[in-house]
Amino acid sequence: GVLMLSAAAGYAQESRQDVSFSGAGYFGPTVHGAGDVDVSNTGALGLVTSYRYMVTPRSALEVNYSFVQDQFRFLDSTNRGSGGTRIHSREQEISGAYVYSLNLKRYSPFAEIGVGTLIFTPVLDNLTQIISTKGSKGVAGLFGGGLAYELSPSFDIRVEYRGFVTKAPSFGQPNFNANRYEVLSMPVIGVAYHF
Repeated sequence: GVLMLSAAAGYAQESRQDVSFSGAGYFGPTVHGAGDVDVSNTGALGLVTSYRYMVTPRSALEVNYSFVQDQFRFLDSTNRGSGGTRIHSREQEISGAYVYSLNLKRYSPFAEIGVGTLIFTPVLDNLTQIISTKGSKGVAGLFGGGLAYELSPSFDIRVEYRGFVTKAPSFGQPNFNANRYEVLSMPVIGVAYHF
């Protein structure tokens, strides 16, 4: 009983929350969709911020927000000869996840699974070749895994792969609707602060 109480007291003194800020890469596959539509994106750099609350020493709940800007290219029967139509897009993620981690001295490998929404907003500038675009949002499944390295009791470095399963956006253009799911990949590296 004394051991369990001292273990519980020790855990209560540890930080159970953290917030992290990360730089991210962002890229996806070429999706070959219905009606002879191909959708691809150029890839980009972005930012991710996360808040994690430890429910137990190994289980945590996490909420995430990310921001990226890149370009989508749509090829169909009407524009294939001209190299396709590009749409400059701002993408935002709002998601929640369950995180399972192990503690191996200073290293903490972890895996996560969750759900959220991806919001695709066209940027009407000279990189967008069609004006009548509309924003689109969709449900996304989130999965990932990574490794945290403890620098001090308050800080660690995190390296992670995050993947999103979501429907390829069409930006309100019926001829660009691939009607296919894709996996968008987001490798990230950042710093977490525990409190």
